[in-house]
Amino acid sequence: MRFEVITLFPELFEVLDLGLLGKAKDAGAIEVTTITPRHFAQDKHRTVDDAPYGGGSGMVLMPGPFAAAIDHLDTERGGAPTHRVLLTPQGAPFSQSHAHRFSKLETLTLVCGRYEGFDERIRSFVDEEVSLGDFVLLGGETAALAVIEATARLLPGVLGNQDSAADESHADGLLEYPQYTRPEVFRGRAVPDVLRSGNHAAIARWRRKESLRRTLERRPELLEGAELSEEDRVLLDEIASET
Repeated sequence: MRFEVITLFPELFEVLDLGLLGKAKDAGAIEVTTITPRHFAQDKHRTVDDAPYGGGSGMVLMPGPFAAAIDHLDTERGGAPTHRVLLTPQGAPFSQSHAHRFSKLETLTLVCGRYEGFDERIRSFVDEEVSLGDFVLLGGETAALAVIEATARLLPGVLGNQDSAADESHADGLLEYPQYTRPEVFRGRAVPDVLRSGNHAAIARWRRKESLRRTLERRPELLEGAELSEEDRVLLDEIASET
């Protein structure tokens, strides 16, 4: 899969050369291309922002350099289709469902802003807008990195164990169950007996129940949209009786 990033700070994406994503790049499972709108600025100072019409604080990113960068990427890939995403606090909250949908694409183009914001006309060049949450960052790069990592880890050949992507928080709409490793007892807290029992059916039931419990306690709104089985409802009744 190809990730294209339009950013004023391409060096921030060098972190993608590390860890599993770095290995995935080396193996050809993903490709990351960065491009800066400054290359398409029309003056010797490579200016990409200007004061807002109507006055106000801060500087606004000009549409010309960003549109030219988008055109250049289209030409570079020979007109092959892409899906363009603008990273902005005004966008829809990014979720695991976004990552799953993006992972089906051949190419994903991420447009990162800076300063006070975008000229409104830049929005006409993208397919959707995405936000990491109800807060404001210095720019879209951190959000773009999160989108790339969440999407890329769902691709074949990126994770060492592909089952890991399916067996975790939000993969099925719930939070993940508690995990334990050695030692069996740490500072007086022991690993639950069921996890050391070797009874795989009992372990699976315990994990599902704890996943439901953790979701109920921490993110109860997720249960409203989750697909719950009859066994899940039995487990929820058990949890309610215990509390």
